[in-house]
Amino acid sequence: MSEQSSRPRDSDRSTRVHLSLFDRFKFTIIFSLVFLVLIWSAMASDPLLSLKDSAVAEFNQRWWLISLALIEIARQIHFLFAENASSYHGLWQRYFSFVDRTIHKISDWNRYRLSRAIKALLFLVLLSVVLGAIYKETPIKALFLAPQALWSALPMLGQLAFAVVFIVIQFFAMFWFLSRGGIDTYFPDDIRTRFTDVWGQDHVLNRIRENLMFLESPEAIEEHGGYVPGGILLWGPPGTGKTLMAESMAGETGKPFVFVDPGAFNNMFFGVGVLKVKSLFRKLRKLALRYGGVVVFFDEADSLGNRGISTSSNRHSEESVFGSACHGGNYLSNAAVNLLFQEKFVAGTAMGGGGGGGMGTLQALLTELSGLKKPRGFFNRIVRRTLGMRPKNPPKYRILVVMATNLPEALDEALLRPGRIDRIYRVGYPSKAGRIRTYQGYLDKVSHSLTDSEIDKLATITPYATGATIKDTINEALIMAIRNGRTAITWTDVIKAKQLKDLGPAEDVEYIERERHAVAVHEACHGTMAYLVRHHMAIDLATIEKGSDYLGMVASIPPDDQFTRWRTEYEADILVSLASLAGERLFFDGDNSSGVSGDLESATTVASFMEGHWGMGSTVSSHASNRRNEIGAPGGGKPKDEGVRDLRMALADRIEENLANLLEKAEQILRENREKVLALAHALEIHKTISGEDVVAVMQGGVGPLVDGRPYLDENNRQAIERYHEAALKAHKGHEKPDISIPRF
Repeated sequence: MSEQSSRPRDSDRSTRVHLSLFDRFKFTIIFSLVFLVLIWSAMASDPLLSLKDSAVAEFNQRWWLISLALIEIARQIHFLFAENASSYHGLWQRYFSFVDRTIHKISDWNRYRLSRAIKALLFLVLLSVVLGAIYKETPIKALFLAPQALWSALPMLGQLAFAVVFIVIQFFAMFWFLSRGGIDTYFPDDIRTRFTDVWGQDHVLNRIRENLMFLESPEAIEEHGGYVPGGILLWGPPGTGKTLMAESMAGETGKPFVFVDPGAFNNMFFGVGVLKVKSLFRKLRKLALRYGGVVVFFDEADSLGNRGISTSSNRHSEESVFGSACHGGNYLSNAAVNLLFQEKFVAGTAMGGGGGGGMGTLQALLTELSGLKKPRGFFNRIVRRTLGMRPKNPPKYRILVVMATNLPEALDEALLRPGRIDRIYRVGYPSKAGRIRTYQGYLDKVSHSLTDSEIDKLATITPYATGATIKDTINEALIMAIRNGRTAITWTDVIKAKQLKDLGPAEDVEYIERERHAVAVHEACHGTMAYLVRHHMAIDLATIEKGSDYLGMVASIPPDDQFTRWRTEYEADILVSLASLAGERLFFDGDNSSGVSGDLESATTVASFMEGHWGMGSTVSSHASNRRNEIGAPGGGKPKDEGVRDLRMALADRIEENLANLLEKAEQILRENREKVLALAHALEIHKTISGEDVVAVMQGGVGPLVDGRPYLDENNRQAIERYHEAALKAHKGHEKPDISIPRF
């Protein structure tokens, strides 16, 4: 993506950000009003006192108030210089950076509470001064006399009315407090994130720039009869950068950013969620008017739920059945699509909605998002209508609604209609180029010694890495480097961090020798078969170190970004899965362990989809469609349950036949490559964990990062490995220790 300029951060500016007119004069106006109240109080107590004399007397008596006003004027003059003179601003910036660092030594919570206490104290001081002038008492005493004077001045009916109002206020206060929380507001320049901080999702960012362009210059489309798109849905796997994108939108536009917590609308009392929605959009309208626009972000939007029925979009349902390679629903009419998914929709109707969609919350959100142009404000709606005047139309609120979710099918269909959510972008796993850019971005933040070729290789061996996982991997590598007394990350640190994140920490246990050999042979069969037949995948690592839920593992990764899969590739996957069963029976005289259960499950699952869904078996019809529509079962006159059972049995027979043929083929391949299997098993027993390059080195007799494969080409070494296997086999049968040790060379 071509480099585009971003809105500068505070640290990039040479002058201070210009204050708004309100922020520049608000304190001066407050001091002026307080001074006028004091003058009025003096004139009211002495009618003979003139305005000039009263002002002079108050000026001499309240000199501290004038001092505060002069200090505020000096502060605003300082701001004016800082906004226009870069040298002056730079001088004060260096001073205030020291002050800011000193203040921030206090914890965030203590600074927040201290700020609240100081503001409350200043308010009480000003109030006591004004009341003291009115009651002719000291400020402290006047502060305590004010409630008593107010109460005694009220007539009886006023007191009763106040009591009624107080009860009402109690209810309002209770709901008001319940409706707080879950919504955080960040003002311009609070957010430092820019589009340049979002890596690996350039295609999505390019489209989002259009939305921001219309938010900044709405007349570019409104003058031609269009409208500004006001809603964006970002959906995709976790960790791909959806929240970071929304944050960068606010950073680029310089608009306030309102973050809505996923559980903000979940409440135990009816109506509180509706109040939260109303309060949220009231705040958004005020911010939009003051700053010219606002960005609101709903994180985990699927928590909003639905209105009690399954209203997930047909396009998501079709994708889940037809797959993402070729959208089968495009070939069908709308009537055929509705018929195809009728059973799913009827089943979903009884499930009911969840999340925050209940008790009117979702309906209130839909109403606010619909853009109904109703007049707002008490004077505009009530007073003008009472006087026979037409209420003024509301202004155009520039509110950009951004939602993020991992489950777009859980969102209500009415929420996704144009006018509410106008654009839907999938934020998927970054491509290889995106992963390279993301790795470079996070590596630039630390000290490292990785070359460009190593970063390219790292991006290749992490095909489904998201921005979050890449950040976590680099951070884990940094921790490993610091643990070893270094501050710079090396290639070894990154690889170990990747293995730790992929496999978890290995358990500190030791196999007995015959079991260690059996696990090594099991994994060597997987590794040898993967090297020989599975060319669409590259071996990442092989290990026999015990983890939390495995005894050993051979992990493979796709070397390229590929979006379609073929029958030969799936057959190769099944051969790799069945290699463990075929190998254990081959090398242990027909015996096999329970450790092949997971391999058989994965092989059966792939074979089932090949035979019944993907048209890669002996039949063409889809088993899923036949089962859903109750057709295709043999024996047309049989009852429904028997027909379905026969249909499943017919499918199971075809799957079993396919698996049996592939198992026989796997055994033949392993028998022809017996020496390679035992060589790889030996390398695993010696080193426990090796990389994919080491596996290739053993297969080809080359040199890998950890394993030297050249000794495995020597015939004497091969015979020594074979003798050790025979001893381990004998020990396996007799449940004893092998009579010879593993050879080392």
